[in-house]
Amino acid sequence: MASPDDRERREREEEEGLSSLAQAYRKAAPLMAASTQLVAATGLMAGLGYWGDVKLGHKVPWMLLVGAAVGMTGGFIGFFRTVLGRKDK
Repeated sequence: MASPDDRERREREEEEGLSSLAQAYRKAAPLMAASTQLVAATGLMAGLGYWGDVKLGHKVPWMLLVGAAVGMTGGFIGFFRTVLGRKDK
């Protein structure tokens, strides 16, 4: 198993050959993934709620609203775990 010093040295060597744009994308990738996860969770759960409302013939889209709320809650939890869990060097 490599020591933390070896890992840091390898990361510096990898970043030396990258352009500034590539370095920016590398740093932003976890944030882009977290925001995509937020949108996907909300959309998927809202879609399932809509499907349930149509299937059960509801006049008021309660399942859509509950599904969207659950999706947003789960998406925000994942988003903030990613964002707050990052340690910038």
